[in-house]
Amino acid sequence: MARYIFITGGVVSSLGKGLASAALGALLQARGFSVRLRKLDPYLNVDPGTMSPFEHGEVFVTDDGAETDLDLGHYERFTGVAARNTDSISSGRIYSNVLEKERRGAYLGKTIQVIPHVTNEIKDFLRQGEDEVDFMLCEIGGTVGDIEGLPFFEAIRQFTHERPRGECILMHLTLLPYLAASGELKTKPTQHSVKELQSIGLAPDVLVCRSEHPIPEKERDKIALFCNVRPDAVIPAYDLKSIYEAPLAYHGQGLDQAVLDAFGISPAPRPNLARWLDVQDRIHNTDGEVRVAIVGKYVQLEDAYKSIKEALTHGGMANRVKVHVEWVDAEDFDKDDVGERLGQYNAILVPGGFGERGTEGKIKAAQFARERKIPYLGICLGMQMAVIEAARNAAGIEKAGSEEFDHEAGAKRFEPVVYHLKEWIQGNQTVTRKETDDKGGTMRLGAYNASLKEGSRVAEVYGSTRIAERHRHRYEVDVKYREKLENAGLCFSGMSPDGRLPEIVEWQDHPWFIGVQFHPELKSKPFEPHPLFADFVRAAVENSRLV
Repeated sequence: MARYIFITGGVVSSLGKGLASAALGALLQARGFSVRLRKLDPYLNVDPGTMSPFEHGEVFVTDDGAETDLDLGHYERFTGVAARNTDSISSGRIYSNVLEKERRGAYLGKTIQVIPHVTNEIKDFLRQGEDEVDFMLCEIGGTVGDIEGLPFFEAIRQFTHERPRGECILMHLTLLPYLAASGELKTKPTQHSVKELQSIGLAPDVLVCRSEHPIPEKERDKIALFCNVRPDAVIPAYDLKSIYEAPLAYHGQGLDQAVLDAFGISPAPRPNLARWLDVQDRIHNTDGEVRVAIVGKYVQLEDAYKSIKEALTHGGMANRVKVHVEWVDAEDFDKDDVGERLGQYNAILVPGGFGERGTEGKIKAAQFARERKIPYLGICLGMQMAVIEAARNAAGIEKAGSEEFDHEAGAKRFEPVVYHLKEWIQGNQTVTRKETDDKGGTMRLGAYNASLKEGSRVAEVYGSTRIAERHRHRYEVDVKYREKLENAGLCFSGMSPDGRLPEIVEWQDHPWFIGVQFHPELKSKPFEPHPLFADFVRAAVENSRLV
């Protein structure tokens, strides 16, 4: 039976609950425990799949096809435990489940209320898989006091009350603001945040206090006294140069020990931190640096490409170089010269996206990388734009484009070498989709197998001709153009097992030019960099030496 750690936040949002949760999970693993991490989000969307990247940042996709919060990416990157559909829940999904049950008559005519029906649904979610691990870490989105989060806090109160004593603890993150005029760290916001928790029947066992300045011992004692926690359970959380320093930093401040003490686990197993010492060494002891341009349409919000940025960092660690990621707005190429902007980089990456805006700039970026022999990695839409560029400029299909753009404009303007994916095989079943279907959850989602061409670059990179990668897309390169494109030199080096869906393309006469329909960044970890990103950064290093 799992022990539960509930992670909440107060004072302000974006304090780093997800990072603290991930780091704690990694530290518990280092002590020999098994963990699973979950996210409970109060928003009313069923999942983040239909939310704009400007609203929510990246949508993280699991192997089993769930569209989830980007914090699950942190959980995977720090623990290596593959997230599942059962690891992410929102208020929208909770209410949707309750209302579906009510329509089926599952409640036998009772009046449906937040308590007990909504809170019971949340508790049922928390119990899933509890016999599989030693610790279940559950992060609650938002801050204490948010009206939409109240059902989750009430469910946690009930849950901890119903479990045997010592099986659940609460870890609360707060902010200690610094007033420069008086030269003081102020503890009052933390006190009020804890008081808000106590008013709904919850009390923290561990307090993690974000601060830009050292927290004096007397201030820690004051927080412990007024918030009713042990002094050694008040854990400072300072700003770090890299998020991958967090496990060692939190261990140094005693977070994992405070958590084990709260559970009464004594003596605590000694931690093996060799993995994180190696990660830290690779971050800080580099042999060079490279510059990589990410040509995208959501570059104003870096969280929209969170996993890509982290995967590039991992690729740098694999090669012991620092990767400087620079964001380039694809729309700028409508008016700027591509060469002036992209000629200064050692490699170019074009990520995924939806809609026509910025696509001509991405096509120009792919053309520039192809013609100038600059390493290029196209992901999802980035692969499709590379194929369209090849069709227009190498295969003689002048009006090559995507059905997505015609559908968006309501007029036929292109010859669609990229079309709306209407049917594919998932396991032993055929999945069908129509353009008129609801947007939520109707893409090709989750892990799918692919077969790689022997002797191709990607087969060499993976060291295998069979792979499984995660997808998230509605549009696909039309295989009927394969022969014409391959005659022009673009190799279809990865296909779905049935040979119907192109998964990977590469230019054979190019030092490193690969486009993939899937999202390899979702499976990269600091201690296990994804092979595509590791080799992409290696190619960038080679290119930097040629300049």
